[in-house]
Amino acid sequence: MTTKLIPLAIAMLFAANANAQQVVKIGHVGPVSGPNAHLGKDNENAARMAIDELNAKGFTINGQKVTLQLVAEDDGSDPKQGTAVAQKLVDAKVKGVIGHLNSGTTVPASKIYNDAGIPQISPATTATQYTKQRFPGAFRVVANDAKLGGTLGKYAVDTLKVKNIAVIDDRTTYGQGVASEFLKGAKGPGVRIVGKEFTSATATDYTAILTSIRAKKPDLVFFGGMDSVGGPMLKQMKALGIEARFMGGDGICTESLGRLAGDAVGEGKVVCAEAGGVTGAEQEKAMSDFRARFKQKTGLEVQLYAPYVYDAVMVMAAAMQKANSAEPAKYLPELKKIHYKGVTGQIAFDANGDINNGALTLYTFKGGKRSKMDVIR
Repeated sequence: MTTKLIPLAIAMLFAANANAQQVVKIGHVGPVSGPNAHLGKDNENAARMAIDELNAKGFTINGQKVTLQLVAEDDGSDPKQGTAVAQKLVDAKVKGVIGHLNSGTTVPASKIYNDAGIPQISPATTATQYTKQRFPGAFRVVANDAKLGGTLGKYAVDTLKVKNIAVIDDRTTYGQGVASEFLKGAKGPGVRIVGKEFTSATATDYTAILTSIRAKKPDLVFFGGMDSVGGPMLKQMKALGIEARFMGGDGICTESLGRLAGDAVGEGKVVCAEAGGVTGAEQEKAMSDFRARFKQKTGLEVQLYAPYVYDAVMVMAAAMQKANSAEPAKYLPELKKIHYKGVTGQIAFDANGDINNGALTLYTFKGGKRSKMDVIR
């Protein structure tokens, strides 16, 4: 009787091992705590949505059914926490990482993933430094600061016709980067930078720097930072009687800015750019359908980066399928040459890992809601 049970036990052991091999872990990191938690949760929800959809369709690699498992971590928008959770994902043997959100966490974490040979696709990081490191496995699906900040600077001068500009940044990698690129683009006859100030990503009182700026009578205040600071800053600008336009990058270009700023957001006063954007009836329908599915699944509206997170997961999964393997060294070459039509548009990467022909969408706010102005490539 014992001898009859041995082959059965061996068969069960092999079956258990086979099942264990069919789970592919994909990491996601974003700030689901702290001042940017609303954006981090937006990202994580989109990653889960993509994983769930792939599993529901019966995702296969090399003809074998595979279960994708999301391993989600919180970096709190803190660089030290970001590197700690990056190492945690490496130790968990994830096959790829989607994230991080903030440039300040993405850049230091990217070295850890690179050293471990794990591909990383950021759905939100715009700092040029990220891909300038030339890590072979580092990619992004949004335009970088050079395009984002530079385009806003040119738009401020050429279209808004501003002459006196004040610049504030929050001293983060992202904030300083986008402000620096804005300054490069904001050049023209009679254009003056009347003030350069800085705050922090956790500050709540901007009275001193705004009072200094008010005396210089700017036509426009550019802010390099996130909506959690931009909203309250707009309120304090209004309280101090600063009537200048307010401009910023994708960090302030969220639905939440209207809520955080209240009536200080004004009507057409704010101009911001989101790194990405779609044009044409077919692509606009794909984006609209995604937003509807996201709302149905999560009960929440898309905040900002969710469509890019969703596409990043799909791109990574598509590369695995093309390579017939979830092993990073095998699917990385396919990721480098991928051409994928996502909800955010056509995705392909250049030699540095930047998205080819990245789009920007310009927005303003009307009635407290974000209102699309134009898509620029």
